[in-house]
Amino acid sequence: MPEPTRPAQALCASSDLQEGGDAVTFDVIEFGRTVQAFALRFDQVAVAYLNRCAHVPTEMDWQPGKFWDLDKRHIICSVHGALYDPPSGQCVGGPCWGARLHRIELKEEGGQVYWYPSERFHPVF
Repeated sequence: MPEPTRPAQALCASSDLQEGGDAVTFDVIEFGRTVQAFALRFDQVAVAYLNRCAHVPTEMDWQPGKFWDLDKRHIICSVHGALYDPPSGQCVGGPCWGARLHRIELKEEGGQVYWYPSERFHPVF
C-alpha cells in the first residue's frame, strides 16, 4: 500500500474505538457532496468505510453508530441484510456478494486515530 500523501485528519482517540463497539461516524466530501463514513475496531485493528451499502447506495447503520450483526463478526446493512467482512469490506452474504465497501485509510498513532483524504474523499471544512 502506498504511503498517503495528503495530510492526516484527526478522527478520534484510539480508546473511542472499542473492539465490537459502536462505530465513530464522520463526514467526508465525495464528489462534491457531504456523505457519512464510519470507523470501528475489529481484531484490534481500526478500519473505516463509507457508510454506503454496495447493493443499493443507502446508509447501513440500524441506529447511529450501530453496524454490527448480532455476533459482532460482520458489518451488516440494516436495509438489505448484506454482511461485510470488517477487515476487507467485502460482502460475504446477501444481495451484493463479492462487492466491497469503499475503504477510507486510517492510521493510529500516539493514542489517536487519523484518516487520510484521497482522490475520492476530502475533509469537510
